[in-house]
Amino acid sequence: MPGVVPLYQAKAEFFRMLGHPVRIRVLELLGEGPTTVRALLDEIGIEASSLSQQLAVLRRAGIVTSTREGSTVVYALAGPDVADLMRAARRILTEMITGQAELLDALREDRPSQPGTAPSQPGTAPSQPGTAPSQPGTADARPASADNA
Repeated sequence: MPGVVPLYQAKAEFFRMLGHPVRIRVLELLGEGPTTVRALLDEIGIEASSLSQQLAVLRRAGIVTSTREGSTVVYALAGPDVADLMRAARRILTEMITGQAELLDALREDRPSQPGTAPSQPGTAPSQPGTAPSQPGTADARPASADNA
């Protein structure tokens, strides 16, 4: 059938629509309850025109609604599922980062050391015999190569 989008493609388009930091932050804030545009601007700290563009994308997608109360516009999530999605994303990221931290800890504990040498600090290369360690903020002396000429 022409015009029918496969579900996996519709999901990809949905996640692409979410793929902007301002939109994610708006959804997180709206997950706490309906919020005025002014409050969103104060919390996010971007230009009103930029926020307006991002809110329009979310409105067109149907995941946020807006109502006017006098001269004030109030935004809200169209349903609780989006807030659930934001919480699920937080849990997934927390698990990923926790796993990475555990791996980093395991790597640090399993570092081979030689007798009489202090373990190297994370992010530094071990010194070579006969060379002085680099000082922070100084350039390493490197032999000139033909590429640098």
